[in-house]
Amino acid sequence: MTETTFTVTGRDWEDVVNAVRERSATLPDDERIVVNMGPQHPSTHGVLRLILEIDGETVTEARCGIGYLHTGIEKNLEFRTWTQGVTFVTRMDYLSPFFNEAAYCLGVEKLLGVTDDIPQRATVIRVLLMELNRITSHLVALATGGMELGAVTPMFLGFGARETILDLFEYVTGLRMNHAFIRPGGIAQDLPDDAAEKIGAVLDTLPGQIGEVERLLNNNYIWKARTQGIGYLDLTGCMALGITGPVLRSTGLPHDLRKSEPYCGYETYDFDVITDTTRDAYGRYMIRIKEMKESIRIARQCLERLKPGPVMIADRKLAWPADLAVGPDGLGNSPEHIAEIMGVSMESLIHHFKLVTEGMRVPAGQCYVSIESPRGELGVHLVSDGGTRPYRVHFRDPSFTNLQAVAAMCEGGLVADVITAVASIDPVMGGVDR
Repeated sequence: MTETTFTVTGRDWEDVVNAVRERSATLPDDERIVVNMGPQHPSTHGVLRLILEIDGETVTEARCGIGYLHTGIEKNLEFRTWTQGVTFVTRMDYLSPFFNEAAYCLGVEKLLGVTDDIPQRATVIRVLLMELNRITSHLVALATGGMELGAVTPMFLGFGARETILDLFEYVTGLRMNHAFIRPGGIAQDLPDDAAEKIGAVLDTLPGQIGEVERLLNNNYIWKARTQGIGYLDLTGCMALGITGPVLRSTGLPHDLRKSEPYCGYETYDFDVITDTTRDAYGRYMIRIKEMKESIRIARQCLERLKPGPVMIADRKLAWPADLAVGPDGLGNSPEHIAEIMGVSMESLIHHFKLVTEGMRVPAGQCYVSIESPRGELGVHLVSDGGTRPYRVHFRDPSFTNLQAVAAMCEGGLVADVITAVASIDPVMGGVDR
């Protein structure tokens, strides 16, 4: 039997319809249609292309097409100093930039052997920013997922709540996204004097804002009909595909690197690992709702631990020489810091010059460090040849790994349910195409 392929290039729809009708009359059970969903489709979470083979409304085969957002970040890191690398990695998973920065810096510090020398205040601020970032990321997941299924009001509520946290990020770091604030050895600068008060006020309002979304969706008949039993993936499937994050925890397995392999002192914080047993999109929605509440709980503990102290490692051969202040030309080193470097201490001038132009030297070796990002295990493999630039950097991004579940979740289901399944994975293509 010879297969016939129909290619539509313009307004020849009538010819195609007639040809398919004639073929269907002779071979009614041999209809095979391949549809491209994306990469511009609003329900594919960025520039993700889904190649779907469908039989009527049923998906018989689903494949992901990636690479449309490739930035070459990992390769670019080989041509920048270790500190400059933060500016690149923060742009990968653009919805959780602090996690990218933290994983990278923890890896650099491990190679340097200075993990225990990082100031306590810097570590607490890192945890605080990461947990606030986890909330903003989950809010986007819920807002966009709701919008894609027709629930427009949760989108407005989700993005509205996220704005209040992004305002905090802008106040603390100067930027709403892509902060490059966490640096090897600590953080770029200390919190503003009234930052704790502002963060506390936002934490007080967040439970009410999250509650509004819950009241709209938790028991909503349409929402449950579109999400319960959809995007099903059990523990066996997750283990076989290497799936982590809320998708894995929706199978009932309480795997969270903050508990199983603690970093940044997470073992000293009081919080629960949220799980569900539904193994579907609805369970992943509920996990993200409850995880936001746990992040609020951790952030409050961070505020209580903010004791005065340095925010950068004491070793001046490693610490980036910065004392930032807002001047007439924007954010930069304070006049006092510049005066010290240029006019008071020759040693400060030498360190500043060498760190900025050459960068610090990292002992030869390799390491792997992983943290729990909003989407699952975010790992970084760093290789140093003893120079001032990385020899190789490779990230294990959870969005890339979790997308392997698309076929298992979607094949055998309806085309409309593909939207639900992909939304429940919550992939960010900036992390996939590095």
